Amino acid sequence: MKNFFTSMLGTLAALCIFAFGGFLLFFGLLGAIIAIGARKAPSHAIENGSYLVFDLSTNITDAPPAFDLSQLYAATDADRTGALQLRTVTRALQRAATDPRIAGILLKGSLQPSGYGSGYAALREVRAALRVFRDSGKPVKAYLTDAQARDYYLASAANEVTLDPFGVLFLPGLASNSPYFAGALEKYGIDVQVTRVGKYKSAVEPFTRTDMSPEAREEAQLLFNEIWHSLLGEVALARHLSITGIQATVDAQGLILPAAAKQSGLVDRVADRNAVDDELRAATGRTGSKEPFKQIGLGAYARMISDPATRASSNAVAVVYAEGEIVDGMGKIGEVGGEKFAAELRRLREDDSVKAIVLRVNSPGGSAEASEVIQREVKRAREKKPVIISMGTYAASGGYWISAYADRVFAEPTTITGSIGVFGLQFDIQKLAANWGITFDGVKTGRFAGADTITRPKTPEEMAVVQRLVDWLYGQFILKVSDGRKLDQGFVEGIAQGRVWSGLEAKKLGLIDEFGGLQNAIQYAAQRAKVGGDYRLEEFPRKKDLAQAIAEILGRLPAQDAAAPASGLAAQVARQIQAELSTLESFNDPRGAYARLPLELEIK
Repeated sequence: MKNFFTSMLGTLAALCIFAFGGFLLFFGLLGAIIAIGARKAPSHAIENGSYLVFDLSTNITDAPPAFDLSQLYAATDADRTGALQLRTVTRALQRAATDPRIAGILLKGSLQPSGYGSGYAALREVRAALRVFRDSGKPVKAYLTDAQARDYYLASAANEVTLDPFGVLFLPGLASNSPYFAGALEKYGIDVQVTRVGKYKSAVEPFTRTDMSPEAREEAQLLFNEIWHSLLGEVALARHLSITGIQATVDAQGLILPAAAKQSGLVDRVADRNAVDDELRAATGRTGSKEPFKQIGLGAYARMISDPATRASSNAVAVVYAEGEIVDGMGKIGEVGGEKFAAELRRLREDDSVKAIVLRVNSPGGSAEASEVIQREVKRAREKKPVIISMGTYAASGGYWISAYADRVFAEPTTITGSIGVFGLQFDIQKLAANWGITFDGVKTGRFAGADTITRPKTPEEMAVVQRLVDWLYGQFILKVSDGRKLDQGFVEGIAQGRVWSGLEAKKLGLIDEFGGLQNAIQYAAQRAKVGGDYRLEEFPRKKDLAQAIAEILGRLPAQDAAAPASGLAAQVARQIQAELSTLESFNDPRGAYARLPLELEIK
């Protein structure tokens, strides 16, 4: 008995010590976050003649990053953010063009795309801002080591492109290569029943086939050709080269080594980082100095300049970022929850200080019901104030559904849009369960009672009911696009069928109104609202509050930088499969009907 009480008291003492330690840790982390929240932008002045350093080693997202955990362990004020907001980047570049303290720009590093960030439509906006800076008469210099197509696309806007002697340009072209799960599902006894409308609506194929259908291949090939040709056209114009010449180099080399890159005119010279640094020291008045050249990081610079979002004005232009899968309900971070976004649009509609709404769409779609819930609020908001759509890299299927009723639609030539179609996926685990000796039985009170089960395949009659729903939703989609875009219904039916279009083709078809980025859409919204330059920006979703930040820190400290995922072969394979399978988690439409882009249309 004595040993029992001794053991019990010892355990209680250990628990008390552990709880007290956890208590101290919690408040220590709380203090750290409060300190971060209180941290202000660097107070030191920008030295005259400084270069703005744009480190591409980040992920450029449309929406503001939810919370930057990297600041907790960043030793300096360097730009160690896991993500940079697109508007932050373009705002800094455009402001630097007229800032007498900024003498030039240095591009370095390599983009780290993640989720729906750093797509070519967003990068086109960044590239346009670089061109504005260059047109101001200030130099833009790019230093590349292992440059992917996205990196080179931005770097090609520079006055001078330098490639490291041990560097390489990886410009093989665009590709998409996704896994197909039909064989694995069959092996493990999971059956899939499909309903869909539109011969190009191939989003179901990864679960029903082992390869691309002819229609999916045709669609993807044409889309990728259009986007690649658009990218090459911009590069060729900036580098004074021909599209055919660049393509010949790409096809002949694949991995373009320094000598070939220089000879083909893709880069201006081959030199190492020391040479670049020495030249920038000279350019910033520090020739022969051991100090670095005069510089400031883009992130730090953005924090030091004025932002329209903080402008003192009674007028607001709201920017709502619909970035991610469209899901039923509130949704998680990185998803577009139908209820959550509809509630925000209602709030903005009723807020008299909000004079116009810009809906920035970067989404492949998702739940048909959630898309309808959001679109309904877009329509109602438009009755009271201008609603402008700005399409990012993706605005397809459900992403187009929520865009159809805007006053004006902006997109980039490389935007992926359209995909007007609907599908349904029905899984059953009867065979899988039987392999483990599990069977199911029950009762029902109606012919279609229990039809939503996954314990058995659906009967032909039940599948007919689901197909009827999908057909009806497709018809509704057609009607809404026809009504919202003022297009003939027969014409919409002809260009629908689940077909995906580039922004370039979408403009010809009348699915969008004009080419332009987010800033163009904001300026147009202000013009339509007749507020001139007297407005502030109000963004949604907002950054997480303190309690949410604490929860995230307690769950993942130290956090891995989102801009630098593991790069090993196994990690790459795991990420690709996980990304495809995680899409199933967002398939939560209560009726099992989806307006979503095909899974395999991820541009790499």
